[in-house]
Amino acid sequence: MNISVIIPVYNAEAFLEKAVASVLIFEEVKEILLIEDCSSDRSLKVCNNLIKKDSRIKLHQHPDKGNHGAGATRNLGMKKACSEFIAFLDSDDYYLPNRFDAEKNIFKDPKIDGVFGALGVEYLSEKGKQEFQEKFKDTQLTTVKFNAEGNAVFRGLLNLTSDFFGTFFHLNTLTIRKSALQKSNLQFNEELRVHQDSDFITKLAHHCYLKSGIIGKAIAVRGVHDNNRITKIKIYSKEYNQRQLLLWKSLYNWSEKVNLKSDENKYLFLQYKAFQLSIQKGLPKFANLLFAIVQYPDILKTRYRFTYTHINEA
Repeated sequence: MNISVIIPVYNAEAFLEKAVASVLIFEEVKEILLIEDCSSDRSLKVCNNLIKKDSRIKLHQHPDKGNHGAGATRNLGMKKACSEFIAFLDSDDYYLPNRFDAEKNIFKDPKIDGVFGALGVEYLSEKGKQEFQEKFKDTQLTTVKFNAEGNAVFRGLLNLTSDFFGTFFHLNTLTIRKSALQKSNLQFNEELRVHQDSDFITKLAHHCYLKSGIIGKAIAVRGVHDNNRITKIKIYSKEYNQRQLLLWKSLYNWSEKVNLKSDENKYLFLQYKAFQLSIQKGLPKFANLLFAIVQYPDILKTRYRFTYTHINEA
């Protein structure tokens, strides 16, 4: 295997060296692409120091040296990647030594386009821990509940399969064939400032043949600190509803273009309308789900569940 690891860098001076060090241990990794997104701290200086230490570490910036967000930054990384396989890592997170163990065997099957696993958590500050647990409870492992592959992964992400109910995997645990990305012409939605990873993963599971790898224990770790963007947005706040509306609008519009099956399309439509109503009426999402179902009774046949789950380890 030969792998390109893409690390979007924005205001990560305190964490970046650890992230890069966790990747350098793998012989399979032929290049680490640091895509610097106009940080306001010393991240660029850290990047310049790192590229002097190992020839596999490469630094790129947007052509205008501006800030374009995580989606555009990862897209630039995918464009620059030269290896057969692509993996991702957030700059405040890190890989564990078993990160690519499953891939070595699974990718022997040419029909497999991508492999994903489980993500652990490390609390780097008390404030970050409190904010994270308020939103995600005492989560120790973000993973899927059952091994799955192919279309079952996509339908599992939409909670349309009972045996794969409530599933989600993190971008840090995904390894994908570059050829599969090129064939599907799939990129991150650059209009989404948050949730562009969820949008990408959902679409990817439809376009590519994904398979679960190590799901019972972590292969990478999320660093939780004071400045995690995802924990700053309170669930069902106005900002949360607005961000979710953009995500589900993106997915629903995409579903119309690719002609998804009826129940898949209806599920995305239901989510989109529920958050649209939340913005318009200022009511909690669940109230608007009921309101949406009343307005669109044919969606009653669509199973509604949360879009992700977390498995807690004692």
